[in-house]
Parts: sequence; structure tokens; C-alpha cells
Amino acid sequence: MPKRSRPSGKLSTTSAPTSNSKKSLADLIAELPPARAASAFTHTSWADERSSSYERLEFLGDSVLELALAHELYHRFPDFDEGQMAKIRSHVVSRASCAVVARELGLGDRLIETAAELGGGELTRLAANRNVLAAVLEAALAALYLEHGFEAIAPAIVAAFESRIDFALTNQVDHKTELQETLARGGRSVMYVLLKVDGPPHDRMFTAAAVIDGEEAGVGQGKSKKEAEQLAAQEALHRLSAEAAGKASASARAG
Repeated sequence: MPKRSRPSGKLSTTSAPTSNSKKSLADLIAELPPARAASAFTHTSWADERSSSYERLEFLGDSVLELALAHELYHRFPDFDEGQMAKIRSHVVSRASCAVVARELGLGDRLIETAAELGGGELTRLAANRNVLAAVLEAALAALYLEHGFEAIAPAIVAAFESRIDFALTNQVDHKTELQETLARGGRSVMYVLLKVDGPPHDRMFTAAAVIDGEEAGVGQGKSKKEAEQLAAQEALHRLSAEAAGKASASARAG
């Protein structure tokens, strides 16, 4: 697959926050300057250099998203303790959650449009991959942060993730079931192993592992065995998603 060169052009670093404070996240992303957007929507498999793909922006965007959600949860739920807020934030900023929002914003289509001249089925598969969608969303958030600053974009970020906040508040996220269903599609299965139990009887800390095909795929710690297994399953899901994205990327580069 042909490589795309690094986008040229000097990027602006400031913008009047008042003009953007009421815009939706979709509008803000659509209005990104071409150079900013090019970096946010360039996958490593067609970037001239890894540093010109969305990876660096993804690193920054992850923190922007976490801060926006942490700030919102802190002020919205004054009676919640640290553990409750952390649990909600963990779900809302998860790869699965980010991918849902990315699809709602049409970022997969935007990724395809950015590399339309490359074509091919691998491009379509990349644009549908959960890990890739989440990464592109985080990259777009970083691009917006660099363009406008945090205060100007935080309300739009929170609004875009509102349904995910509501879901986290009203549903018990079941990573074990999701992992089981994901593996079943490939004829695989998972088992859970309790690795250790620390602490006194009144304050136990359990560590469990999700084992797939005889290999440890994820480890989690929690106040109960059930919580530890859920977190181990969540880590295993992240690993599987990353592996799938890596294979798709390698296939795209080979093509």
C-alpha cells in the first residue's frame, strides 16, 4: 500500500474559545484545519513516518478525554466517592465506548475518505476496527485541544459521551460475557485463574487472570474475585482488539 507523506503547512495553536463553546463535537472535528485533520486521520500503515500518523495525537487525546470526563463527573456527582467516579470513567473512556462514539460521529467514514485513493478491503476493515476507531477519536480530540484549548472543547466532548455516561450509571458492564462471545466466534474459550489474595479478611484484594489457549491474556485486581475476573476480561479484550488491529495494519502495509 502506498505511503502518505507528512502533511505540510504551519498549524495554528490558538483560537477564540467563545466561538466554539456551543458547537457539537462533530462540528468541531469537521472544521479542523486540513493539516490537523490529516494527522488525526492518517493510519500508520499509510503514513510516511509513524510520527506523522495519528499515534502521537492518540497519546495526547487519551489524557484530554480522561480529564474532560473526570472534571464532569467530579462536579456532576458531589456525593460519589473516588471509587465510584473511577469506575464510571473507566467504562466511559474504554476502547469499546470510544468506538461507539466514533461510529456515531462517522469517523470511520472520515478515515476512509482521507485515504480514498488507496482503496481496498483492508482499508474498510481498518475503519471498522474497534481499536482503530477509538484511536482516531482520541487523535481527533488531541487535534481539537491543540487547536482550541481545553475549555473550548470540553463541553462538546462531554455531550458526545453523554449516552455512555448514562449507560455506565444504569448498567453493569459485563466484560466476561463480551470476551466469551468474542472468542466463541473463533471457536475459542477462556478460563479464569485466581492468582493470589492479599490483605486481611476485612480488606481483601483479589488478583485473577483470564487464560486463553493456555496463555495469560489479561490480569485484574479487585475487592472481590468477581471484580478481579471482570477486569482481567477487560484487559484481555483490549489485547485481542490490539492484536486484530495489528494484523489488519500489517496486511494493509503488505498490500
